Amino acid sequence: MEIQGVRASNRFLFEKLAELPSRQERALLFNDFMSVKFHLHHWQEQATDSARNSIRNSYLRFLKGWKIDSNSVYGAVLKHWVESRIGISPTFHRARIDDINSETYFNYTCDVLKGSSQTSAIQTQLDILFEFGQFELPRKYPGLNAITLYRGTHDAEEYDILKRLNKWEKIVRMNNLVSFTSNQERAWEFGRTVWKTSVPLAKIFFYNDLLPGSILRGEDEYVIIGGEYHVQRII
Repeated sequence: MEIQGVRASNRFLFEKLAELPSRQERALLFNDFMSVKFHLHHWQEQATDSARNSIRNSYLRFLKGWKIDSNSVYGAVLKHWVESRIGISPTFHRARIDDINSETYFNYTCDVLKGSSQTSAIQTQLDILFEFGQFELPRKYPGLNAITLYRGTHDAEEYDILKRLNKWEKIVRMNNLVSFTSNQERAWEFGRTVWKTSVPLAKIFFYNDLLPGSILRGEDEYVIIGGEYHVQRII
């Protein structure tokens, strides 16, 4: 899966990445490229507070916001990126979203506008971040198209169950952006129900060690594009 035109319009970045053998070097190059392209290192030079915040609130701020609260304005912007680029609408933001004409969907779009107004070109920044992750994933998992991940949840009964396959397996609809972990034991810390599923690499938006000093480190977290998944309950 590829966001149309992103690699072509940032050809210099991906050509340089391909020349570096070290994951750490590639991550540092990516951070430097984003800083220069979006002037992230010049935020203190701006004349007004709004201009300074617009630059300072980069993709890193939104990832940190997701980690703290996926129902924040930062989480809304990330969910909107999935909705606009992949075409999957959110099913939850602060409250369940059953219809794009509902009040809860309207409240979600208000959060999207609030979050987007705080920064500059955030959707473009997220495009490049996703493509960088897709560049790195085949190197992290050579020869694999999908990996096994786990999700702990306290509200398993609130998910849309599309099909029950047997006592322990079902097909459920996830929110359009959702956190999983690669560590089964860690998943139990987040809920009394733990699901195991196979996630295509193409649906991984971000993961814990993609960037140096990643804000997701310690939880083995993977932020994945949601939709329908075949899950197996772990006992």
